[in-house]
Amino acid sequence: MNSFDSGTLYLVSTPIGNLEDITLRALRILKEVDLIAAEDTRKTRGLLSHYEIKTPLTGYFEGNQQRKSEKLVARLKAGESIALVSDAGTPIISDPGYPLLQECIAESISIIPIPGASAVLAAAAVSGLPLHNFTFEGFLSPKSGKRKRQLAHLAKEDRTIILFESPHRLCRFLEDAIDVMGERDIVITRELTKRFEEIYRGNLSEALEKFRNTEPRGEFTIVIGA
Repeated sequence: MNSFDSGTLYLVSTPIGNLEDITLRALRILKEVDLIAAEDTRKTRGLLSHYEIKTPLTGYFEGNQQRKSEKLVARLKAGESIALVSDAGTPIISDPGYPLLQECIAESISIIPIPGASAVLAAAAVSGLPLHNFTFEGFLSPKSGKRKRQLAHLAKEDRTIILFESPHRLCRFLEDAIDVMGERDIVITRELTKRFEEIYRGNLSEALEKFRNTEPRGEFTIVIGA
């Protein structure tokens, strides 16, 4: 049995890019828990190998999270400790884990967050846009019609808007945003804390021109002014 409380689910934040984006507490927890439930075991194994952590891994991803949650809860109720990690950043936020979290709450299992890297907060902080009040929307719909309806709702916001977008949909998103929201200030961050990190500042039209001429690659977190 480990030296800390057993029967606990730890929500452990992992690097969003640079492997040094992890806290000392997170490293200790990953070493001491009985099991790590990872969105992508291959990616997490690389992190564990870098820090010489030998804790057993199990896959916990979008396709298996409903049935896997039951098994993980059973292990937690038996007194084991489990760390939940996503591909990058803070678990649960636009990542698998919600069903497990809800079952643990229902079973009164101890849940402890281990804070750390977050692409949302990193992009917000570097954006230079007002942050006294903001809204995070995750990924909008991949379908243009629904995405435009979502953007129409967001156009009424008086708060800074933060969201994720994939590289192959970025230009279509920008086209829809211009059509629905008009001209807005935008900050587009790409590959935060990684080797090819990029922070682009401009307006929606300028951003569309840039990324039409430069193939979008990597992970994007977008911040839009009110």
